[in-house]
Amino acid sequence: MVVDPRESNYQDVYKVLIGAIVPRPIALVSTISPEGIRNLAPFSFFTAISANPPVICFCPTRKSGPEPRKDTLRNISATREFVVNIVSEEIAGQMNITSGDFAADVDEFEAAGLTPIPSDLVKPPRVAESHVHMECKLYLTLEISDLPGGGNLVIGEVIRLHVDDTYVDNFKIDPDKLRAIGRMGGNSYARTTDRFDMVRPKV
Repeated sequence: MVVDPRESNYQDVYKVLIGAIVPRPIALVSTISPEGIRNLAPFSFFTAISANPPVICFCPTRKSGPEPRKDTLRNISATREFVVNIVSEEIAGQMNITSGDFAADVDEFEAAGLTPIPSDLVKPPRVAESHVHMECKLYLTLEISDLPGGGNLVIGEVIRLHVDDTYVDNFKIDPDKLRAIGRMGGNSYARTTDRFDMVRPKV
């Protein structure tokens, strides 16, 4: 199969992308609106892009309708703060609930039964049930496209990291304890328990 994105429906191109780029880590992003309403939503277009300084990015896509920006993007644009919470297997179900298209005045912490706890340096709360949190200040947003399905690149500098003490040793997180999950295509997810090692060659 050969796909020309210019001649294909964008939903079909999306299916190919999310089926090929797998597994994708999940950023469960907490924000707070200028009015103080908490928001929580998952994003699988997510990765780290720098270690010095520590910088991460994720990409909320545009919706159709009168307000195409997701609540997460609107909140970050207004407050310039957010928290990335890493998703482990035990909170997969709650994370999935937060992916619903809730109204802007709905607190997804409450809808999903997750516990908000204060952050150190930013206003959005952390998810108590998550074992790794990244408090972030907005570095840059970049609108890739204003079409439905178009992406918005959100880049944030990590200004505080929180890791469960029982999950880390000498700055190395134990993947068997963390049990992070990844996103596949469609409704499928992947566990991170089936792994293999390779030593990088010295050239």
